[in-house]
Amino acid sequence: MKRAALLILLFCGLPGLRAAQIGIYQHGTVVRMHMGDCVPGGHRGFMVTMGGPPSMGQESCPEYTLVSNDVVYVVVGKSSNQIIPLAETIDFRLHKNEIAVRIDDAKHETKFMIKEMVMRSDWDRLHQHVNDKLRASDDYEGVIKTRDK
Repeated sequence: MKRAALLILLFCGLPGLRAAQIGIYQHGTVVRMHMGDCVPGGHRGFMVTMGGPPSMGQESCPEYTLVSNDVVYVVVGKSSNQIIPLAETIDFRLHKNEIAVRIDDAKHETKFMIKEMVMRSDWDRLHQHVNDKLRASDDYEGVIKTRDK
């Protein structure tokens, strides 16, 4: 009887353990993208950072702002060919210091380095403050008038 109960408990617990290893997917929307410097990874990253100015042939990598329910992430691709569609809801999970992104039920994940993280409430407050300051400035009225013409 004890063995049967142990086997039932083991069978019921294994899927939960596997889900914890894989990670639960969260949903978010990419609201911004621009090309910037690639984030050096691994042990060479420290040496590259401390080694002086970058060489002129340095590759540009995409940098995305990913907005989820609770946290806003700024993530950087490891190469220039890592593309995420803008303004679409994507599935992602945190894995160590990276975000693994799965787009359109793809079989593999694309990993991005986390550059910045901020709470969604703080991010919303900051953007509201910037918009209020922009509306209060004289430049905002000039921009609106030139767009109307």
